[in-house]
Amino acid sequence: MAHFPIPEQLAKITFPLWDGPAPLSHGDAPDDIPTLTPFWPERTAAPAPVLIIFPGGGYMEHAFDQEIFRLIERFQKRGVAVFLLRYRLACDGYRHPAQLLDARRAARLVRQRAAAWKLDPARLGVMGFSAGGHLASMLATHFDAGNPLADDPVERCGCRPDAAILVYPVISFVSGLTGPGGSMNLLEANPEPAALADISSEIAVSSQTPPTLLIHGEDDQTVPVAHSRIMFAALQKAGVASEFHVYPVGKHGFGCFAHDPQPPGWLERVEEWLTRQGFMVRK
Repeated sequence: MAHFPIPEQLAKITFPLWDGPAPLSHGDAPDDIPTLTPFWPERTAAPAPVLIIFPGGGYMEHAFDQEIFRLIERFQKRGVAVFLLRYRLACDGYRHPAQLLDARRAARLVRQRAAAWKLDPARLGVMGFSAGGHLASMLATHFDAGNPLADDPVERCGCRPDAAILVYPVISFVSGLTGPGGSMNLLEANPEPAALADISSEIAVSSQTPPTLLIHGEDDQTVPVAHSRIMFAALQKAGVASEFHVYPVGKHGFGCFAHDPQPPGWLERVEEWLTRQGFMVRK
């Protein structure tokens, strides 16, 4: 059973990504239904930029506490519309590519409804933590332009994000950083090397990968900082506008959990970077 601690008042405004069953769905229980929860910006004079947040949890839960809502509130105050994605989990029997399908659909859905919601479809970013950082990196490297012939108007929209923020992300499954054959339960047991390569985002980086910001703590014992280093090297090699900030403290969970040490100034660096990307107005 997935752990997804959305307060009751927010659960009331949460909506599914698909009107009917999601692709690859196993049923119609709550954990079979990927959803978005919207947090509207305080400033709405012009179409607002968007951030879709992917929480972490090793693809076994959606792991966060009230800290992530404080983070969201901070973005709202800077005029950004935020959507929290509840993607399907391995603990509920969902393997790759179900999670990537959910991430793509979230981006398409927000773009398709951008006019109705007064959002800017050309300023859609993603922000992911840990396993959510992996999912955000997958969307940033495995996007498409949509299907113009689709009956569903949502599927006609492209899903490439315009910016990606990856916070202590899992990136590579072929570098030995996740243990022998480790795949965070995204694949079946004893996966083939090609399958592991397919979910290793650094391999799929191209010149079309959107501008990317990487944030990691040097003392992270859960996801080694080497994951971000590998991704940054791939981004730089491909000529993608990218930044990488490493902090001596932070461990694993800052931004999502109140009990983890917050690296001084990391959120200011995020906001400065988003401002340079055109997502925020300078203070």
